[in-house]
Amino acid sequence: MSSFSMSNLERRPRRLLHVVTVPDSLLFFDGQLAFMRERGFDVSVVVSPGPGLDEFARREGVDVYPIEMARRVTPFRDTVSLQELYRLVKRLNPDIAHTHTAKGGLIGTLASTFARTPVRIYQMRGRLSATATSWRRQLFVGIERIVCGASHHVICNSQSLRAAALGAGLCPADKMEVLLAGSGNGVDSTVRFNPDRVTATDVSEVRRELRIPDDARVIGFVGRLVRDKGIGELVRAWQHVRARADDVHLVCVGPIESRDSISADDRHSLENDPRVRLLGFRKDLPRLYSSMNVLTLPTYREGFPNVLLEAQSMRVPVISTRAEGCLDAVEDGVTGTLVPVRDAESLFRAFMSYLDNPAMRERHGRAGRERVVRLFARERLWEALLLVYERLLLEATQRHSRRESYRKRGD
Repeated sequence: MSSFSMSNLERRPRRLLHVVTVPDSLLFFDGQLAFMRERGFDVSVVVSPGPGLDEFARREGVDVYPIEMARRVTPFRDTVSLQELYRLVKRLNPDIAHTHTAKGGLIGTLASTFARTPVRIYQMRGRLSATATSWRRQLFVGIERIVCGASHHVICNSQSLRAAALGAGLCPADKMEVLLAGSGNGVDSTVRFNPDRVTATDVSEVRRELRIPDDARVIGFVGRLVRDKGIGELVRAWQHVRARADDVHLVCVGPIESRDSISADDRHSLENDPRVRLLGFRKDLPRLYSSMNVLTLPTYREGFPNVLLEAQSMRVPVISTRAEGCLDAVEDGVTGTLVPVRDAESLFRAFMSYLDNPAMRERHGRAGRERVVRLFARERLWEALLLVYERLLLEATQRHSRRESYRKRGD
């Protein structure tokens, strides 16, 4: 049984455990965990083994525990992961278990439920069921309902995601909330994603590295190159653009993944086009954003896409889809343009609107940065999350006190 009581609430530091599936998702927590540690939390993170864990632990000042978690549904391996995580949760005895992503959410929530962790929070960063079909959709809906049901509280990354989750019957309305204007971690618009810190020389160096002339126009994409990100529609729209304008280049930043892989034809088209640059994973995103005239994310589903906020923070106009999450990240016609999901023709027309209209690019880019600075500052989001932690800890203490009172009356 958990040792949580009023003394737990009063002790310092309090124990906070995050569970996330893969190391790439540690980007969700940039700066946030150090913030919580400075405010009295002893923070630990569980994630699958992979590169960069030691560096992350040093940077945030937290403990990281590698436990293998497969991204796919693998009953035997998932059971092993659950057992291992349960033993760790029992040993760490956290006051709060905050879980993220599909597999991390499922295994983390179940392990912390079995261990009777006083506060269990699931952060809904998207819905796998949004684009799944047939039996897979039913499976994912079932998993999402289990995770939401076993959690005390669900934080949705956007209002449109919350509305979709409510419509799918995943969770009661009074159990879900969106912090401020949404997003998972806000944006560092002051330092990292500040366009005034990138010089014209920086942009020229990037263009020279990519073998793109300074006066050429650039469409950018940042994200995993998979079907769900709309790469098929991007390829078809790009083919129309390149046939119409010979000074436009396409720059794709992110890995080509085998899971949810793009078609062989689309991959061949991207890899063999002399005006396409496939850069893979890059850390110098601010310089890359500044070298783009417009950024696109023609995705099918999102919780709240960080790249749209980052690009807008860099004064780059954006084109995305009317998928949940994107609706909150882009003010259509003001900071960017939203097109229907899976509509390559509309995507092409949006590209040409920006490429042919420098004044609109500048206007939307400027409005995008102003909106990000106003609504999505990281520190404000962290403060809001801290208030949620404090409130749920207090509620847990009150629940414990009521149970103890009932027990004593029964004795």
